[in-house]
Amino acid sequence: MSEIEEIKREINLIKERNQRVEIDKAWETSIFRIVFVLIMTYIITAVVFYFIGINNFLLNALIPAVGFYLSTQSLPFIKKWWIDKFYKKN
Repeated sequence: MSEIEEIKREINLIKERNQRVEIDKAWETSIFRIVFVLIMTYIITAVVFYFIGINNFLLNALIPAVGFYLSTQSLPFIKKWWIDKFYKKN
């Protein structure tokens, strides 16, 4: 394989990797994922609370679900702060 063909192959590999990273990032920040995890958190918590005998289990199951949602809203701010404070190279 010639050197130019090898470079083209490496560029294509980098493009494929970048596309996978972009898709992963889109999934991590998607409304669909956030809502899905929010609903699953609520349902699973409600079921567990029901079986362990928590009073008002449907209402109490909102606490971890809301906590998850708030964490998805605050993490971008915290991530930016962390990058600025700890990761940026001088």
